[in-house]
Amino acid sequence: METEQVIIIGSGPAGYTAAVYAARADMNPLLFEGQRLGGSPGGQLMLTTEVENYPGFPEGLMGPDLMEKFKAQAVRFGTRIVSEDITAVDFGSRPFKVQAGEKEYFAKSVIVCTGAQAMWIGVPGEEQYQGHGLSACATCDGFFFRDKEILVVGGGDSAMEEANFLTKFAKKVTIVHRRDTLRASKIMQERAMKNPKIDFLWNTEVREVLGDGTKLTGVRVFNNQSNEESELATEGLFVAIGHKPNTNIFKGWIDLDEKGYVLTRPGSTVTSVEGVFAGGDVADHRYRQAITAAGTGCMAALDAERWLETQA
Repeated sequence: METEQVIIIGSGPAGYTAAVYAARADMNPLLFEGQRLGGSPGGQLMLTTEVENYPGFPEGLMGPDLMEKFKAQAVRFGTRIVSEDITAVDFGSRPFKVQAGEKEYFAKSVIVCTGAQAMWIGVPGEEQYQGHGLSACATCDGFFFRDKEILVVGGGDSAMEEANFLTKFAKKVTIVHRRDTLRASKIMQERAMKNPKIDFLWNTEVREVLGDGTKLTGVRVFNNQSNEESELATEGLFVAIGHKPNTNIFKGWIDLDEKGYVLTRPGSTVTSVEGVFAGGDVADHRYRQAITAAGTGCMAALDAERWLETQA
């Protein structure tokens, strides 16, 4: 039975950075690109058109292009990449077991970098215009909506936070919420309501995302009190109804918080199982940036390397 030094699950900024560091430490990493967890190879950056806030690229570049560079760097140092979905894991005994299709792989250590995905509304046109006027990350894309009138869907803290942030760029931000009260904390509600650039559209649901084939131009909405439908013209739509970590297959094997994010020891990437580490958005529901994901991917590889040395 061949046992890997380290298996990395996930291929976003965290997974590829972990692979670069693990490969350079002569750990001969095996990385699984995809997972049957809702994530996609390359992570959320594959849905991002232009990335302008990643250090080292002053001109900006397309999200998929950035991920190709991450991947090429990992491969250059010897990372072996398997383009398969992980279907099951077993962290109950050592070596750890990872299953992809019918094949089982064994490893002394595992780095979990399966990321998180934005929760979408699930309406026609939504998938088509992701990255073309439709976004789930104000920090990533707000800059592109300078002096424009845009919509934010949601009623929780994240929606209020996104809306407030977007007023730095947008001329006007309208929060579209399906109820007549917000779920957001009192302080976040007050901050949004006091912002002169923010309006509210209550009891309203987005039913369809409209566009001209290349970019978003508006939305079709439904008022659930009057039962009336109408169209709103907008150049930007931000969906802020939460994120879901891709952790289904890890339930029962490592400790997760109430929202499903992997719990790590403060100041490290160490999980509840010795020898299993986690980096990126799968363990970070606060920052959710490519640069922070890459940073924790680096940390996970260093933590795994040091742990493996103690096992010799």
